[in-house]
Amino acid sequence: DATGHPMCLAKVTPIVSVSWLATRLTSVRVVDASWFLPSMGRSGRDEFLARRIPTAQFFDVDLQTDDTSGLPHMLPSAPYFSNEMSAMGISSTDHVVCYDGAGIFSAPRLWWMLRAFGHDQASVLDGGLPAWVAAGEPVETGAPTPAPPATGPFDAVLQPGLVLDLEAVKTSWPAGTPGALSVSAVGSQLCMVDARAAPRFNGEAPEPRPGLRSGHIPGSLNVPFTEVLQGGFGGPLLAPEALEQVFQASGVPTHGQGRLGVTCGSGMTAAVLALALAQSGRMDVALYDGSAAEYLDPKLNNPVAP
Repeated sequence: DATGHPMCLAKVTPIVSVSWLATRLTSVRVVDASWFLPSMGRSGRDEFLARRIPTAQFFDVDLQTDDTSGLPHMLPSAPYFSNEMSAMGISSTDHVVCYDGAGIFSAPRLWWMLRAFGHDQASVLDGGLPAWVAAGEPVETGAPTPAPPATGPFDAVLQPGLVLDLEAVKTSWPAGTPGALSVSAVGSQLCMVDARAAPRFNGEAPEPRPGLRSGHIPGSLNVPFTEVLQGGFGGPLLAPEALEQVFQASGVPTHGQGRLGVTCGSGMTAAVLALALAQSGRMDVALYDGSAAEYLDPKLNNPVAP
């Protein structure tokens, strides 16, 4: 193009439509990142093996990690992630389109992982496999297509600004919270947005992971991830104007006022909020990888709001 940059590195949108992908299957890398909660009784890998978008490879967002913290599906190391992407035929210049079998549920986690490792050429298929099938697009059955050889290396480089650990989350605690750091010590206040359902956020319902406390990070805001999807769970993302209204109604700053972080039960549906915020123009949202699985561990004795 006129700027001298290769066209393949044009800025990609966080979301792509079924019609967009259907005409570009040969020029992008498609990855099925389906994962389901144990209570859903579904297997992402089994469903991928049964039927998939043609050319898709499978990435297990739950198991494909070398993390040893014991927390669920934590971010792997950069060398591990590089190797996994290369094994799927993905290079640093490829546009990766992630999808899942629920609609928009686990695919945003892989989208966030790619971006957390410096790969901005990543998008999520709006509505996922259900939308693809509903549009009458072809599915591949039988043995999956072998991964093509990667056209070059995949160089994962961790972007610290997109990942939060517990120490970083402590900078979001309001003044007066025991152990809270002053804003002057950290530069700017971090605002945390929690993707869990309201009863869990409010401490009225227990966490599904046994042994955890109930409640939320003091000062955090609640936008259940289903509220950014059309028709709730399984739906495509709301239009940008509607997303803006959802976030504004909950007090979430969508226009660059201060740092923004997302959290949930285990770092999965928080990525749905990160995707929705990116679609609203906030590409700088950080995700708390440990989320409630870490924060609400009674051994850590973190301050909890009801």
